[in-house]
Amino acid sequence: MAQPASSPPEGAAADWTISQDWSAYTAAEHALWDRLFARQAALLPGRVAPQFLEGLDILRMDRPGIPDFGRLSERLMQRTGWQVVAVPGLVPDRLFFEHLANRRFVAGRFIRRPDQIDYLQEPDVFHDVFGHVPLLADPVFADYMQAYGQGGLRADALGAIDRLARLYWYTVEFGLVRDGGGLKLYGAGIVSSHAESLFALEDPSPNRIGFDLRRVMRTRYRIDDYQQTYFVIDSFDDLLRATVETDFAPLYAALEQRSDLDIDTVLPTDRIITRGTQAHARSRKEEEDRP
Repeated sequence: MAQPASSPPEGAAADWTISQDWSAYTAAEHALWDRLFARQAALLPGRVAPQFLEGLDILRMDRPGIPDFGRLSERLMQRTGWQVVAVPGLVPDRLFFEHLANRRFVAGRFIRRPDQIDYLQEPDVFHDVFGHVPLLADPVFADYMQAYGQGGLRADALGAIDRLARLYWYTVEFGLVRDGGGLKLYGAGIVSSHAESLFALEDPSPNRIGFDLRRVMRTRYRIDDYQQTYFVIDSFDDLLRATVETDFAPLYAALEQRSDLDIDTVLPTDRIITRGTQAHARSRKEEEDRP
């Protein structure tokens, strides 16, 4: 994954924030947002955590066009004390954690091109705002995000950011949650992707494994395709509790003595919800290996 420069780009503040410059969006860019929004809004009911849909409603994100960060922040501040701030792209790790620790969610302001509607590697405004921001209106998840930022500052001091990044990846970006007798989506990387919204819940390929903090922090992940393993939390309350009640310093030290786990690994100690066939990953590898 590309790393940002060590100093803020021209035009950015010391904390890397910039103006969203909402008036600069073109009609075509607003129309693309509306197209993406309509597609996910039709797909997600029944598949996504109810707190996500409640957040969409609370923040009035069904209104046409790319949301104005200032208006979003007004509604979020009233609900959970969070705000959305624009940044020019990826920001340094420590600054990212500082923003989260102070209830500021950093979001890219650019929107993907029409030919990138199904996938792009760098997060755009649709991924950041549609994918992440609705859950910031949920008090428990909002507290988790702040706790994660505070934990990130400690991890930075301990040289353990890579371990903690796996927690973010497998929860905030690609997490599943139990809901009644089934599973629901909540990770932003899934809910902002039409194809992965279907794959994560319905495809037989991936493993779906009960969340365990140590297990997650040992597990590698991939950024170039669908996940081969998804971790399932029992509730946002449980996720927050696991984060705030854990002393991470000895955990990081203990993990240094353990080997990393491949992305498709299933352990005898895992709480297996679905043991995946890994058919999708094998098919992609066969395609890549063909001359």
